[in-house]
Amino acid sequence: MSGYEEEVEQMSFEESIKTLEELVKELEAGGLDLDKSIEIYEKAVILRNHCRKILDESERKIQKIMESSGQLKTEDFEVD
Repeated sequence: MSGYEEEVEQMSFEESIKTLEELVKELEAGGLDLDKSIEIYEKAVILRNHCRKILDESERKIQKIMESSGQLKTEDFEVD
């Protein structure tokens, strides 16, 4: 695990999203050399994976709560 991955593992979901948004803005602004763009992209992927992990864990917790209350009902959410 790289130093950045370890740093990201300590971040909350909200911190991760904010940092990810900042990196995306930096990439969208352009003017970066290729090496810097790749470095930022790599960090963004690490952050995205961390956010996905947190969301997946949260979903499992919610399902467990619903199962324990006898109200398990799984629905897919559609994003507009």
